[in-house]
Amino acid sequence: MSNITPEEIKREFIKSKMGIVGIAILLILVTVSIIAMISIPIETLQGWNNPGNWIANPKVAIPIWVNIFMIDKIPEHKTLISPNIQNISKEGVNLTSHQFGVNFDYDDFPNDFIYEFTAEYSGSPLLEMSVIRPDGMKLDLLTTSLPQSNEKIIHSERIFSTDKSINKNLMLQAEKFDHAFERISAEDIVFSKIQTNKPLKGNYIFSIDMYGINSENQITESKLIIGGKAFGMMGTDELRRDLAVGLLWGTPLALFIGLVVSIVSVVAGLLYGVYAGYKGKKTDETMMRFNDVIYALPALPFLIILSVTVSSSIFVMVGFLMIFGWVGIAKVARSMSLQIKTRGYVDAANMMGQKDSKIILKHIVPQLLPYAFASIAISVPAAITTEAGLSFLGLGDPTFPTWGQILHDANTFGAAARGMWWWIMPPGIMIAIAGLAFVFIGNALDAIVNPKLKR
Repeated sequence: MSNITPEEIKREFIKSKMGIVGIAILLILVTVSIIAMISIPIETLQGWNNPGNWIANPKVAIPIWVNIFMIDKIPEHKTLISPNIQNISKEGVNLTSHQFGVNFDYDDFPNDFIYEFTAEYSGSPLLEMSVIRPDGMKLDLLTTSLPQSNEKIIHSERIFSTDKSINKNLMLQAEKFDHAFERISAEDIVFSKIQTNKPLKGNYIFSIDMYGINSENQITESKLIIGGKAFGMMGTDELRRDLAVGLLWGTPLALFIGLVVSIVSVVAGLLYGVYAGYKGKKTDETMMRFNDVIYALPALPFLIILSVTVSSSIFVMVGFLMIFGWVGIAKVARSMSLQIKTRGYVDAANMMGQKDSKIILKHIVPQLLPYAFASIAISVPAAITTEAGLSFLGLGDPTFPTWGQILHDANTFGAAARGMWWWIMPPGIMIAIAGLAFVFIGNALDAIVNPKLKR
């Protein structure tokens, strides 16, 4: 192996189109990682498997940008948090009214609608919910009394369109329509045309009125959710989780796994191999036989056994990957060390009485650094794909939304058979892009440090 200075490596690397493309992709991945860690709170990541955190999202919704290519527009998920508020007091009765305006301009019915509120009251106020359609028809949705309380309390509740009371009220009003409904659901009746069973486009006004005799009664928080079939940039999965969150957070997790495993494995393998080659004789023989034992172990089956019996923690998995990642590097580093130790400056250092550790770190290891950098870059994709493979098999850490874990969930819920491409393709593409970046960088470095690969 010829001596190559860092300046020469830099100069040759800049000339490599493959290396530049790899660096550009890596910079994009690093930028995405920074954005994910800054914009998405860690609490969201910790609640990835908590269904309660995603209840406001639609189930298996397609990405909203698909509507750009669709003739029949898919209803997008909408969350309205700024109602028009009115407080009216008349003849001892106090009315608090929250009104939400919804512009519905789609060619299909929404999945559902949900009203979430928090009320502060005493007594037992009456809550009414109704909707005024674009054609002027008013439909009464719900009339209910809030739980009785002699003292002032704070009450929170979710009202779903699947509520039996809402369905019963709407069935009594279905005679206002000139057609029979294909399926009896609240959203179909509310959003249907009078003459045909097709969506009625236009502006809808949902009104929530709370009546009481206490003037201090009020609705403090109010939110209306129109459950669409399209949501976010990457859609949602069966558990209503925003897949964009998983894909974004999967980027720093993949880089962490790949870089930590590759750096530690290469450094450990390099030092192990160099020391074995430099010491030679029985030391070399003993160390390389141990290396052969580790090398002979079937890595993937062994990792599967360890994940099942020990722990599926992502940090434990990283440790296991390190254990199996250094052996190949050690063999190559040993062979290079055997060549370098015969050179004159190494003999001179020995004659001057320098310690073995100093000779290894000062005269041998620096000669192998270009090879080490290339090995680190090439080893990253293997670590990323191994973690993805283990997670896909259900042996990964379920508390972290890695790309492999997303693919595992997609396989569990039959996403491929159900045509949910947005659940499968993006994580697969991200794994391929991350691996491709380091393959490009590694191959470019390998061509520089290995003269046989140069044209």
